[in-house]
Amino acid sequence: METTSTEGRILAVLEEDAKASYAQIADRAGVSKPTVRKYIRKLEDDGVIIGYSADVDPKKLAGQSIAMVGIDATSERYVEVTRILKELDSVEALYTSSGDHMLMAEVRAVDGDSLGDVISDEILSIDGVTAAHPSFLQERLK
Repeated sequence: METTSTEGRILAVLEEDAKASYAQIADRAGVSKPTVRKYIRKLEDDGVIIGYSADVDPKKLAGQSIAMVGIDATSERYVEVTRILKELDSVEALYTSSGDHMLMAEVRAVDGDSLGDVISDEILSIDGVTAAHPSFLQERLK
């Protein structure tokens, strides 16, 4: 992240601490609170900031399992597959990928068995999905 511009400094603070108040952001970015408010509103309106989230340690979530699932789909069904995946409640986040898989989905369920059911019954049953490769998250290191 480029941090010499006002926008870059504000984004850097938010990326480090999404719960920071406008006053804290202003102090750390070296600008006024009205400037912070103006830039954040613009960044949200422009779609640069698409949401705010909490970083979660999967081991500390009682009764919940999380996996990153690499998903491949046929090219002719790709758009429909992504639309369906975005609608699934168990898919917390969905990303396009340039790595080993076309898509990466953060999938959550109450336990490992339920997570396996989501993958086999919901994800792999989507017409056009050719593979789903889960990596179960165990311990957050940073």
